[in-house]
Amino acid sequence: MKRPMKIKKTGNSLRLLLAAVLIVLLPMGNPAMAQGKAPKMTKKERVALRNGNKLYEKKRYAEAEVEYRKALQANPASEKAQFNLATALMRQGNVNAQQDDEKNPMNQAEGILTNLAKGAQDKQLRGKACYDLGNIAYGRQDYGKAVEFYKHALRCNPDDDQARHNLRLAQLKKQQQDKNKDNKDQNKDQNKDQNKDQNKDQNKDQNKDQNKDKDKQNQDQNKDKQDQDKQNQNQNQNQDKQQQQQGGMSQQNAEQVLKAMQDRERATQQRINAQQAQQQRHERQRTNRKW
Repeated sequence: MKRPMKIKKTGNSLRLLLAAVLIVLLPMGNPAMAQGKAPKMTKKERVALRNGNKLYEKKRYAEAEVEYRKALQANPASEKAQFNLATALMRQGNVNAQQDDEKNPMNQAEGILTNLAKGAQDKQLRGKACYDLGNIAYGRQDYGKAVEFYKHALRCNPDDDQARHNLRLAQLKKQQQDKNKDNKDQNKDQNKDQNKDQNKDQNKDQNKDQNKDKDKQNQDQNKDKQDQDKQNQNQNQNQDKQQQQQGGMSQQNAEQVLKAMQDRERATQQRINAQQAQQQRHERQRTNRKW
């Protein structure tokens, strides 16, 4: 028995995240047969789908999931069972979960909907899958991806007013997000330039202080050296003075006395040599005299 899909609600986590647009950010329909001709179903598949729909209406989503999986066991190619299973999983999942967490029902639902959006034979069901994928992306604040999914949904179902309204919301959110990103990047660049200038000025001041300290240190060292030389000079003078007072003499005075003694000794030796030479001349004169 064929019947159109009804409007179905999103999971609690998605509904809380999208509270401002809750009415329009809803999955496309209650679990039911997609519009259009459907392949003939087996009795087991039909019973499982019917049971799953009843449980879903009672918000017993985990039990509904079990029934939809039974329907897929009976007919793995059933697009309707796949879509209904994804709907039940979305109710149990968390849109903010890690996307690489394969155990999270939301991520499982996303995988099923992605396959339907790419290859479902039923065009309207393909559009509904794109719509739900847009809601998931919107809940993750990936507004660029949400815009693309809503556009695909409208290509499949041009009369889908919900997809059109959500598309506009996602576009506005993306514009605001891009603006915030640009402002953030601009502030980052400004802070980078400010930090660069600040570091440059700081290094300049630091080098200036270092040079100033170095000059002062050199001046202090020179002053200390001068003071030390002066102190040594005073100490030598005091030592000379002390030696003179004690009857001694300084090294300089001792050298002068020694030189004077050497000069006197040299002069004495010269006189002696001169006297010896004169005496020898007299002796030669007596020897050479004729008698």
